Amino acid sequence: MSHLHILGIGGTFMAGLAVLARQAGYRVTGQDGPLYPPMSAVLAEAGITVHTGYETLAEAESAETVVIGNALSRGNPAVEATLNRGLDYTSGPDWLARHLLRDRWVIAVAGTHGKTTTASLVAWLLDAAGLAPGFLIGGLPGNFESSARLGRSPFFVIEADEYDTAFFDKRSKFVHFRPRTLVLNNLEYDHADIFPDLAAIERQFHHLVRTVPGTGGIVVNADDRALGRVLAQGCWSERIAFGGQTAAAYRLQGEGGDWRLNGQRFEPPLPGRHNAMNTAAALLAARHAGVPLDQSVAALTGFRGVRRRLEWRGEASGVTVLDDFAHHPTAIAATLEALRAEPAGGRLLAVLEPRSNTMRQGVHAGHLATALAAADEAFVLADPALDWDVGAALAPLAARATTAPDIDGLIERIVAAAAPGDTVVVMSNGAFGGIHDRLLEAFGTTGAGA
Repeated sequence: MSHLHILGIGGTFMAGLAVLARQAGYRVTGQDGPLYPPMSAVLAEAGITVHTGYETLAEAESAETVVIGNALSRGNPAVEATLNRGLDYTSGPDWLARHLLRDRWVIAVAGTHGKTTTASLVAWLLDAAGLAPGFLIGGLPGNFESSARLGRSPFFVIEADEYDTAFFDKRSKFVHFRPRTLVLNNLEYDHADIFPDLAAIERQFHHLVRTVPGTGGIVVNADDRALGRVLAQGCWSERIAFGGQTAAAYRLQGEGGDWRLNGQRFEPPLPGRHNAMNTAAALLAARHAGVPLDQSVAALTGFRGVRRRLEWRGEASGVTVLDDFAHHPTAIAATLEALRAEPAGGRLLAVLEPRSNTMRQGVHAGHLATALAAADEAFVLADPALDWDVGAALAPLAARATTAPDIDGLIERIVAAAAPGDTVVVMSNGAFGGIHDRLLEAFGTTGAGA
């Protein structure tokens, strides 16, 4: 049995890769810092041994290959040991492509926003059609027991991230996957820690487009100007354009829960126009893989969502707490717009942690107030370590914006402001200190508005 050892195994992608390798018959071990749910549970359920810390390189003597995650760099003791011993090493995307994706019909979902939801939808639509696809998704889809599985068909759905591959391979991860069906949802400036500007990201997306065969298809948001520039650099595959533009081959029209794609009526499983676009992209990707549009539309009612995408976390003292992964101004605005479209009697309270590298650098500070404008009140964690003024960025919201330097202070202010019937949506791409459960506990103990 071949032995694979994974450095940085606790990340969503690497944990999913570990599960896939285990299902494929490999002996899999790994190491990382302290692990947290849900990935700690995913790895434990797969029977994968995980060593804590990087002081030494565990399992090195028996591992044929060391897979190094993109969060690790030179100077890490385990990385240095791998290099000094002359061990065979590679990146996660490269190992996946060479050993598990070869000869598969890969359906890759790329874009700044909506990748996890759209990829989960595609996997579900193919599964509902009896195709038993494999998948690797950067979240936990409600229809499946894990974020990754090998599947029993040629089809493999993958969330295709533009982040860099490894310290020794600075190309975007997605250039390794060689999709036959490619979904391009949208494209904005993000990942300021590795990309100097939007043009640099567009270049990586063009490299991805170059890997799609002439017999493949690209499902593309025709409303997105950046994606238009990407395809203008060259496109050698069938272009399956969708959106509100009249020039789109698949015209999307509607509002609320009533949408039509070239006259085919469908109801997105999640609210908001951005989720209608995600759903349209998934329907067209499944169609390109051979699932008739009307069959996929019927299957939408069985979609159970994705963890941390407008996920209901609980209710206490009449206050509902939701969790959402939104961490970019466009995603924040889309989340609040979707909640505004839902009939509700109370107010909408937005709670935000500026946690991503791009947000922490203040790249989007000037757009933050506009992104939060749809909320009745906004509560933002103003981490003292940030080198930009959160309060100043929120000044256009005046009294509707509240900040606190720590989570305890933020919870205190939210509990004091909330009233029965209100909806609190927590937005972060991290754990946010368990604020969701702490809010529910505080509401249950003191009552809303106490």
